[in-house]
Amino acid sequence: LGEKISGGTGNYRITRPYAEPFLQGAAPAENDDGDDAWRWEREKQHFNERIYHAVKSLLGSGRQGDGCVFVKQMAKFSHLFDFETNWERTEIDSAASRWKCDCLKLLAENNVELKHRHLLLIRDPVSCIGSWMGKSGDVHGSNPHPDEVGITQLVDVYSKVLGSSMIRAENEDAVVIDSDDLAAYPRKSLQSLCATLGIEYRDSMLKWQAGPHKCDGPWAKWWYHDVWESTGWNVGDVGASETNTAGLNHPRTRSYRTLSPDLLPALRMSIPAFNFLQTLTSSHRERAITTPPSGRLYEDPRNEHVLVFVGTPSTPTRRGIGRIIPREMATISPFDSSVQGGDAVWEGVRIYDGRIFHLDHHLDRLFRSAKALGFENVHTRSEVTEAIFRLLAANAMRDGAHMRLTLTRGEKCTSSMNPYFNVYGTTLIILPEWKPTEGATTYDNTKGVSLITAGTCRRSPPSTLDNKVHHCNMIQNILPKIQANLGGAADSIMLDVEGFVAETNATNLFLVRRNTLDLSKEKNHSHCDGAVLVTPTGDHCLPGITRDTVLLLAKELGIKTEVRRVSLSEFYCADEVFTTGTMGELTPVTTIDGRVVGWNNTMKRGVVTELLQKTYKEAVKTRLDWSTEIPQFC
Repeated sequence: LGEKISGGTGNYRITRPYAEPFLQGAAPAENDDGDDAWRWEREKQHFNERIYHAVKSLLGSGRQGDGCVFVKQMAKFSHLFDFETNWERTEIDSAASRWKCDCLKLLAENNVELKHRHLLLIRDPVSCIGSWMGKSGDVHGSNPHPDEVGITQLVDVYSKVLGSSMIRAENEDAVVIDSDDLAAYPRKSLQSLCATLGIEYRDSMLKWQAGPHKCDGPWAKWWYHDVWESTGWNVGDVGASETNTAGLNHPRTRSYRTLSPDLLPALRMSIPAFNFLQTLTSSHRERAITTPPSGRLYEDPRNEHVLVFVGTPSTPTRRGIGRIIPREMATISPFDSSVQGGDAVWEGVRIYDGRIFHLDHHLDRLFRSAKALGFENVHTRSEVTEAIFRLLAANAMRDGAHMRLTLTRGEKCTSSMNPYFNVYGTTLIILPEWKPTEGATTYDNTKGVSLITAGTCRRSPPSTLDNKVHHCNMIQNILPKIQANLGGAADSIMLDVEGFVAETNATNLFLVRRNTLDLSKEKNHSHCDGAVLVTPTGDHCLPGITRDTVLLLAKELGIKTEVRRVSLSEFYCADEVFTTGTMGELTPVTTIDGRVVGWNNTMKRGVVTELLQKTYKEAVKTRLDWSTEIPQFC
């Protein structure tokens, strides 16, 4: 249990407030009986000794095939174990060394290999700490030490197992299972566990005899009295519902317990460790309820393990606190303004060939939006830029990526919409992903897309909610997107309150009008003479950075441009239509509300659209003054 106190009485150094009889490894006199005394004596056996007897028992049973030895250990005793050899540490006690040698000899004589896998059973620390306040309080006075929760030691065990596996080049880390998953879905959990361990699953694993068991330890009467009253998991037949409702609604798990403030330090220490280990469970890996239309959660497999940034700004008296975090571990406070009221601003930027396109323009708009919303204690421009570079370096991203920058008003000290309670400064969130300009999460820029007109949702005027502020209150965009999904379209066209076209729910809109309807000329049209490029004003939309770039490129190409109010019927009878946005660049539109765009019914992108697409891609490569170079990575 630990080192002996120098010069002391011989008691082991114990950091937990157990009653003295338990620390001495002897049964309390008032509870002493034959079985109990035997269990206390067995508890003193070496780990290697138990393995030896288990292996000998299996070899002597006459059974054919593989066998399984299950050994339960408390995480707090992990310091007694050598994870490189998977034996008890022999330098602590010579007897442990002798039992190890005897077991190795036994295995060699019978030509048997002993493979070791570590299984870590985790439990929600809130439930775990709360359960200590029951009958187990007789053991430690209802005052569990953080070490007794065991979850922090399990992280140390996982680290040692992973490190030892890497040394042995076995690539087998510890298996982690959540006790709540086991209680809710026992058959599914055990089947998955057996498959991982290479053990045959049997339905008999779901049942057991009531009452004390020979394998119980001396602590069982404090911990397992509920189990002693049961005879198995309450599950249906194979193929029926897997939910173990009895396990979920058992009084032990349904109890509404109060957590004493004295226990919060143990809880604060345990939660981060539990959150990490929970990401290693099969339930976490299979947590998706549905799959995207593409059938893949991650269009690029690298996005499953992408790193993100979350942080607060520096002040004259405090350095900024920003962290690069794996995506599955990234969180923001439920008191953050983005959660409380969508109170945040954002930008999307693209990375091309070691450069960030129009980064300065995007940061200008980000900070203008923050100023318009009255954000205070805001990140500096250099802090945002430095966080971007650090994050790109950590992900080794230099090309083919997209980043979403979100700046929230920050965390509040209490739940309220009042900005007076935003006392911690803004929160910066940077989410990078490997994302092509054409793909499952963007558009097809060659074949084009279909649009429909949004029904009841209209773009708001500046008198209600100014769309020039790039805010995160996006329900006005999400509802038309749902309509588009249900209508089989890529996006919805949004009208302003007077019925003029504003933009789509995600992009800006352009139409191309030519001064001729001669279809014979249309077939051979290889230039853009006479074409006029039209886009709605920015009165009811966000004037996008890609939109501005296209207007500039069109002017350089000699294409006339008009920025004015545009009706829906003008889009219906346009020669060409396309959308613009940072995510997908320029995307042709082939149909609107079922009407084919153009006059030849080919549903192909027009020559002006194709020319502007090509020119835009060239500008990304050659107009270096429009982009920011990413520093070299170490």
